[in-house]
Amino acid sequence: MKVTRVYLDTSTIGGCFDHEFAPWSKGLIEDFAAGRYLPVISYALAAELARAPERVREVYQRILAQPHEYVDESEESAALQRAYAERKILPGRFKNDLAHVALATVSGADVLASWNFKHIVRFDKIRRFNAVNLELGYRPIAIHSPRELTGNERE
Repeated sequence: MKVTRVYLDTSTIGGCFDHEFAPWSKGLIEDFAAGRYLPVISYALAAELARAPERVREVYQRILAQPHEYVDESEESAALQRAYAERKILPGRFKNDLAHVALATVSGADVLASWNFKHIVRFDKIRRFNAVNLELGYRPIAIHSPRELTGNERE
């Protein structure tokens, strides 16, 4: 049986320490440990987490210690990121958010998990990202919050 590949952005890991999001971020991390999902991580995530608090980096280290996929920057992901920027899906200063969506798409991840409701997990933004994906020959990327993904029921 194919395991669902979940691309993680920084907010998903940081969410483990946010009162509002912690139950579902921690549940998703538990799902990875149980093999229900395969985490897909990237150079963009690693770069952002290098500046994160120690406790956030510790969660990341636990993810790295188990089966996962790593996605590095490529000309293909950079070109897709530029296409998103050219279509002004997000202001240019949010290049890391654009990079996460491009990397998730190019890697063929089944879903991108994020708590970023301003720039990523928004109906209008998802439609625009996927319009570009389809135009350029990629399949649409599913984008959901960890609350929608985790098999660990929370309050």
